[in-house]
Amino acid sequence: MSAWSTGHSVLVVPVPALDDYVRRRTAHYDLSFLSADPAFVHAHVTLLGPWLKHPTQSDLDTVASIVAATEPFDTTFATFDVFPDGLIHLRPDPDTPFRRLTAALVTAFPQCPPYAGEFPDPVPHLTLDRCADGITPRTVEADLRHLLPVRLHVDRVDLQWWANHDCHVRRSWPLGDVRGTVEAPSRLVRRQR
Repeated sequence: MSAWSTGHSVLVVPVPALDDYVRRRTAHYDLSFLSADPAFVHAHVTLLGPWLKHPTQSDLDTVASIVAATEPFDTTFATFDVFPDGLIHLRPDPDTPFRRLTAALVTAFPQCPPYAGEFPDPVPHLTLDRCADGITPRTVEADLRHLLPVRLHVDRVDLQWWANHDCHVRRSWPLGDVRGTVEAPSRLVRRQR
């Protein structure tokens, strides 16, 4: 995350219970990705990203309908894992509801394959850190042992924008709610740069 970013959008499930830890690790690597938006949760499970840079109202309505058709669900984060590239993460259990949401979003937006098509069958996960000198799955687990397991009632999907000095929530949709989208309050008062 050290190179200057023009920004990208991501559809995520926020995991507030682990946000302090993920914020600290984000700050360690690149302070420009720390968000001042109180609605922005750094700890998350990515459903689809990068997503559309400039979604239309029709695109937003499509996401709203997919999210509204999904009932809230419960999941637990307790299992550490490492991807071949060294990414240390927690896996949700169950992960099937995340996979179903991702599949529905990919069907609706085939031009936005998960992780730009780099991983054709993405594994739902919450990124914690990356293996490096002094950073191992064991050290990360030791840091988080007192917080686990994290039980999460998944009841919303956020549209996050990630860019240097400009990470914020653009929209939020409640699961199983036919009323639709909620504009993030922080966007209404967001300062001009």
